[in-house]
Parts: sequence; structure tokens; C-alpha cells
Amino acid sequence: MPTLAVSRPSGSSHTLEHPLHNRDILCFSHDWTGDPLSKTHLMRLLARDNRVLWVNSIGYRTPGLNKADVGRLWKKLQAAREPLREVEKNIFVLNPLAVPAYGLRAARVLNRIWLRQQVRSAMRKLRFSNPINWVFNPAAAVLAGAFGEKTLIYQCVDEYSAFSGVAGSAILDLETQLLKKADLVVVSADKLYETKSPHNRNTVVVRHGVDFNHFRKALDPATVVPPEIASLPKPIIGFFGLIADWVDVELMAEVAKRYPTGSMVVLGKATTDVSALASLPNVHLLGRKPYEQLPAYCKGFDVALNPFRINELTLNANPLKVREYLAAGLQVVATNIPEVAILGTCRIGDTHAEFIQQVDDALKTPGPRAEISERVRTEGWDARLSEIEHHLGNTLAAKKGSTR
Repeated sequence: MPTLAVSRPSGSSHTLEHPLHNRDILCFSHDWTGDPLSKTHLMRLLARDNRVLWVNSIGYRTPGLNKADVGRLWKKLQAAREPLREVEKNIFVLNPLAVPAYGLRAARVLNRIWLRQQVRSAMRKLRFSNPINWVFNPAAAVLAGAFGEKTLIYQCVDEYSAFSGVAGSAILDLETQLLKKADLVVVSADKLYETKSPHNRNTVVVRHGVDFNHFRKALDPATVVPPEIASLPKPIIGFFGLIADWVDVELMAEVAKRYPTGSMVVLGKATTDVSALASLPNVHLLGRKPYEQLPAYCKGFDVALNPFRINELTLNANPLKVREYLAAGLQVVATNIPEVAILGTCRIGDTHAEFIQQVDDALKTPGPRAEISERVRTEGWDARLSEIEHHLGNTLAAKKGSTR
């Protein structure tokens, strides 16, 4: 294991105006090795001026006996053999062990004791003190307040109780505890604000940002379209991201059938039945691709899809991929997800027929275009982090004033 760098980043100390400078930050999130999500982008930015202890997923869904869940548990056990490592400058990843059964009171009690011990041990090695506890996983409510944290932030980017395989009532109970304890609650969708703000008056909406310069590479003449799609018949209808049960696979199949002499390119890991796509000769299921390569694939797309089913989970979602498609200059055709419709830059289909018609219309002007990319230039993650820091400064100032 590489030597752990425990010195603090150079720079000014934190103030109420700049509360996210020269701090120790705990981050309870998904696994670091997963696709970069809002958490990844924000913590990478924060690591410029702070130290981050990223705690890999402690679960919120009870695993089954299927091959995928068993494989994930095995990987967790293997990762725990190297519990703490520096993955990037000032970002240290902890691989904790937990009992992923938050519906059971005994499991919650055990996790509080066991996880607290593991995290505290890592904090001692890094000489962390007075940390900010930045929570993305509601299951971490069992640990909130256990680390002498000066500030607790809960950033809610999904309605976690609506995920398949989750003990919904138990997660809601844990989340409610977290909401009440948090100094600041940050949500990524208006619908999440409606349900979370009654529990905490310091709740704010900060929508997702985008890694603009990265996806803008789709418009760079030097970017080369990957060979595996470069020679496919046009038009190329593209999708990237996790293919889970919230993705309308049947709708995607209908779109592919509409263009039998064209191609549909689907990038991402599948955790749901994709046989409706796999059976079609013009659909290319290429699996998960490295984040670094996505702009090159976008350059080869003629239009991009966000075909989410409409349900409680997706109505609360703010799909990261939509802004990424837009930054790449692509027209986006989406189902009527509120946080997509609110952008005002995507083509929305309320029915399958309307969705396909929007694809037809988008393909009249195919491929990436600079004017589309420019629409999200100001929505980078730096801007989003500045919003959060502004809200946090206001919250802490009000808190300090109330204690005088």
C-alpha cells in the first residue's frame, strides 16, 4: 500500500464565506471504482483545497442470492484486505465491511458499532479532525454524529426508498433521522425538495452539473470515433449509462425497429433483461466503456436517448447523462422526466409514438453541434460547488448567530 500523505493542503483556512477550504471531509457514497457520478465530481474538486476520506458503499439494498450480488459481496471482501489507500491526491478510499440489511434493527446497531470503529481507525491514520461529514447514502444515518464532525451535509440525489430490492420503510426512517440532524440538505430535483424540506428548513435545490470540457471533446476535430462504431450504418442512435429496470428497454427496441437500416449503440452495464434489444440485428450492446472514451463515442452518435420509465424513482431523478449528451453537442430525446423537461433543451415524448416522432425530427439535423453544447457551458461542477458553498456559508452564519 502506498504511503499515506497526511499533510493538509496549502491555502487559507476556512471561513464562513469559504467554509469548504482546508477541511477534512468524510464522504459516504457509492464505490469509488464505479462510474463518475455527482459525488465523484464534487469530491475531486474539493480535494484541491481539502482532504477527503471517501467511504465506499455501506449498502442500502439487501442483496439477493443472484450471481451479481454474490459477486459484489465477494469483491467487497477482497477490497477489505486493503482497507485504506490514496487513489488521487488528497482522496483516500476506505473499503469498510458492513451488514447490508438495514431493515433489521440488530443490523443497524451492529453497523453503527462496526463501521464507526473502521472509519475512526482510518481517521486516526490520516490525522483527521473536526471533519465535515458529507453524506450521499442515507444508510449512513446510523453513523451521523459519531465522528466529532463540525458540520453534517446530506446530499440527496435520488428517492432511495423507490429502488428495487430496498427495504423502503427502513431507508425512509434512516433518511428522516439524517434529514433532521443535517446542518444543510442539498437535493438535485424539485420533487425531492417537496418531500425532504419539511424535515429540514435548511434544504436547497442544487441541480447536477456537467464535466463540460470533457464531453465538449466530442466536437474536437482531433477526437476519433471508436472503430467499433465508426463504420456502422447511419443514423446511429446512442445511449450510455447503467441499463437498469428504470430504463424502458421496450421503447428502445421500438426506436431500433423504426430504423432497421440504421444502428442503435448501447453502452453500459445491464442489470435488467435486455433480450428485446439483443434480438435485433441493428442493436449493438457494447457494454460499459471507460469514462474517458465517452466523448469519442458521442462524436459518432447522431442523436442520444434518455428513455426512462415514468415511476416514483425517475420522477425524482436528475439524469446526469442528459447534460453530458448536451455538452457533447447532441440532441437529446427523452421521456417526460421533470428534471429533463425543465432544461428546455431536450425533445420530450410523452408516449412511445411521440418519442419516436421526436427521434425522427432530431435526425433531420444529426450529429454533435457546437450551439447545443454551448447551452450547458455555465453548468459545470465548479459552479455547482460554488452554489453549495454559498448555501453552507449562509447556514453556518445563521447557526452561529442563533447561538450568540
